[in-house]
Amino acid sequence: MRAKKLVAPILWTLITIILCFGWMLGVVYSAFSDGIAVSWLAVAVVGIPLLICAGISLYVMIERIKEIRSGEEDDLGQY
Repeated sequence: MRAKKLVAPILWTLITIILCFGWMLGVVYSAFSDGIAVSWLAVAVVGIPLLICAGISLYVMIERIKEIRSGEEDDLGQY
């Protein structure tokens, strides 16, 4: 039963990370392929927030898995 509850957080985290990296690669590829003089600073400005988003998604997924394994179904039990 718990395995079914783990599917959704893992699936949504994977989708979020794939979209973040896909978007980042798309922006970088389109900038370099169009011949636009893009500095690495501009690439970092696009890439760092997306990497932070992916990291936060992983952290939230790990916390949700811990909650499911401990038997707590929602966050309302903490308040």
